[in-house]
Amino acid sequence: MNERKDEKLVLLKEKNEYPKDYAPEILETFENKHKENDYFVKFNCPEFTSLCPITGQPDFASIYISYIPDERMVESKSLKLYLFSFRDHGDFHEDCVNMIMKDLIKLMQPKYIEVWGKFLPRGGISIDPYCNYGRPGTKYEKLAETRLFGHDMYPESVDNR
Repeated sequence: MNERKDEKLVLLKEKNEYPKDYAPEILETFENKHKENDYFVKFNCPEFTSLCPITGQPDFASIYISYIPDERMVESKSLKLYLFSFRDHGDFHEDCVNMIMKDLIKLMQPKYIEVWGKFLPRGGISIDPYCNYGRPGTKYEKLAETRLFGHDMYPESVDNR
């Protein structure tokens, strides 16, 4: 877990070069000042790109990250740079969303988190992997199960891509 104090958020205070490959070490956190409350924080990244590990062709997606924070929260500029680090990284869609979720769990140990990738079609098919996590032994574990089993019950039409 990143132990930096809020006043030492490095990336937020300076101009940065974008990472050239997958870089989870770039993620930073800050203190959640409302840890007594349960609330969702949602990030939408409509310009996510990665590479197919077989063909090297680019894959484009919108990535949605929603989480209920505990003690720490992810700093948004570091998250942006981290997501950009997938640009030249080769992994399948399902791997990308699971890596993002696991890196964020390791970083900030949220109560609950979900990551949904809505990838644009390539070869006539789109892939929309979804993963989630609720802290074991808590009400958030049940929340994860409920949201997973009810996920995408009313999907949008594919004519919007």
